[in-house]
Amino acid sequence: MKRLHLFILKTFFGPFLMTFFIVVFVLLMQFLWKYIDDMVGKGLEWSIVAELLLYASFALIPMAFPLAMLLASIMTFGNLGENYELVAIKASGISLFRIMRPLIVVAIALSLFAFYFSNNILPKTNLKFGALLVSVKKQKPEMIISEGVFTNEIDGYSIKVERKSNKSNMLYGLMIYDHRDNKGNIKVTVADSGSMKISEDKKYMVMTLYDGQSATNLEPNKRGKNRTFAFRRERFGKEVATIPLEGFDFQRTDENRMRSAYKMMNMNQLTNQEDSLYNEYSARVRRFAISMNYPKPLTSAVLNLTQPIDSLKKDYHVQADTLVNFEELYQSLDTHVQNELLSTALGQARSNQQTINQNLNELYSRKNFINKVTMEKHRKFTWSVACLIFFFIGAPLGAIIRKGGLGMPVVVSILMFITYYMVSISGEKFAREDMWNMTNGMWFSTYLFLPLGMFLTYKSANDSGLLNIETYQHNLKRLFRFLFNRKEKTDTN
Repeated sequence: MKRLHLFILKTFFGPFLMTFFIVVFVLLMQFLWKYIDDMVGKGLEWSIVAELLLYASFALIPMAFPLAMLLASIMTFGNLGENYELVAIKASGISLFRIMRPLIVVAIALSLFAFYFSNNILPKTNLKFGALLVSVKKQKPEMIISEGVFTNEIDGYSIKVERKSNKSNMLYGLMIYDHRDNKGNIKVTVADSGSMKISEDKKYMVMTLYDGQSATNLEPNKRGKNRTFAFRRERFGKEVATIPLEGFDFQRTDENRMRSAYKMMNMNQLTNQEDSLYNEYSARVRRFAISMNYPKPLTSAVLNLTQPIDSLKKDYHVQADTLVNFEELYQSLDTHVQNELLSTALGQARSNQQTINQNLNELYSRKNFINKVTMEKHRKFTWSVACLIFFFIGAPLGAIIRKGGLGMPVVVSILMFITYYMVSISGEKFAREDMWNMTNGMWFSTYLFLPLGMFLTYKSANDSGLLNIETYQHNLKRLFRFLFNRKEKTDTN
């Protein structure tokens, strides 16, 4: 039995490692497409880009584990079934559950490791990834000039460009003001065209200007009425200017500024933050409730019902002390009293409406953020449990399909994972919007796919032809034969 278990493990780990790295690579390509605009043209060193991709890969591992487990389990048992090795093992009296036993242990261990990774390692890598990504986004690009507006990104200069060429680095209609002496617009250069590039050491910008002129206002040479303002003008066909750059070097963002983000926290930190946020939210809801204009007895009831300390709450019931016929009482009042009464009621209604409008968006944003923190807590468990669920889906599917390699297993795995992901996203959306209970929304995909895994395992253990086309063809033939025979008997009668 030990040799059989070692054989099953060797057969499984090869496809698992291969599919795991393939899945991480595919998901990483999706990350590149998403953030490619934030990295292109930044003049980043290859080590910074490699570090960013490394942190992004770590962030994708919790999602890669379940898909790799599904692919590997289908491929493993598909290869065993295709080569009739699974039939030979079963013929020797070994059940499917005993064959799956070592891989069940592996699936459980992988699920535990996935939770440990999500809780202890992933928050740290998310922190480093978030800080590095913010640093990359703040890195000034090589081409910082926009068309038709003055750009002051370069210290001491104000530059305007009429048009930029999309095919080359040429700029047209340049106007450059030199403010380095802090004396106003006394130096200006105008050029028909030119180009800009940053030096290799990222310390200077080299500007090459063509067919232009520069003018400089000089100091007045006299005082009083005879005072004149001279200037110097120089024309050029080509001029190369070197401008020192400050602040264009890559600077890392302080990680401590991002530690409060919920994706950078473990379970204990998320629980503490969730409690704090919910207490603040409850206090804010109470302030909102008591800020409304109610009659005095109802105000006392609201204060009592929203009391956060249960021991201070009282059994308070609002009861009408006098029953009156409002219509009869209202008609008995003078006209000016009726108008005053309506004006007061309308003013209170408008005040309540204004209070509701002012607080509704704020309360919604607060509750939505609390839901995101709670969802992050559940997500650390759901993706870990998904590894175990996908094993019990993939292993029996492979035994039923009996196809190995990267053909049918890949197609089935992708369809299964996409379905799981869509169901999971739908449940998360309903939970985030408080349409469903948070637990039900976050575990909705588990509620659906866990019974599916149990059903497939049961069918595979009983050698069911669930996905065998010949089985369905045989059942259809029997159905048609039954229908036609019944029709013939009816016609005969």
